[in-house]
Amino acid sequence: MNVIQQLEKEQQKDKVPALRAGDTVRVHAKVVEGTRERIQVFEGTVIRVTGGGLRQNFTVRRVTHGVGVERTFMIHSPRIDKIDVLRHGDVRQGRLYYLRGKVGKEARIRERRRLVREDEPQEEAAGAAEETSQPTE
Repeated sequence: MNVIQQLEKEQQKDKVPALRAGDTVRVHAKVVEGTRERIQVFEGTVIRVTGGGLRQNFTVRRVTHGVGVERTFMIHSPRIDKIDVLRHGDVRQGRLYYLRGKVGKEARIRERRRLVREDEPQEEAAGAAEETSQPTE
């Protein structure tokens, strides 16, 4: 492994959510104003994810007061405090630039349904089945 790859690996964050175009996210970014530092929250729809490794970035779009605002974040940047994925969108394209021309209900994105995997514990369903299988006297 060469020196550059080793430095990049040290700077990468461990817990990074899997982002795709169409996801609705809330990004907590650190903003420095003079001597003060605060956290600014930016919530919107991911319209693209590009790059790989340490250079991976994503663009988030939101519409506030009728004005579309897009902001690009580096995923592994130390200025990013955390990324919350609120919803996963069901889209067919990797770049959602067509949303720039849409407003209101036209800009809606369907929510991707999450499949329940068999390896996940389903205690509630199993408990309900046991109660109904016992005969009542």
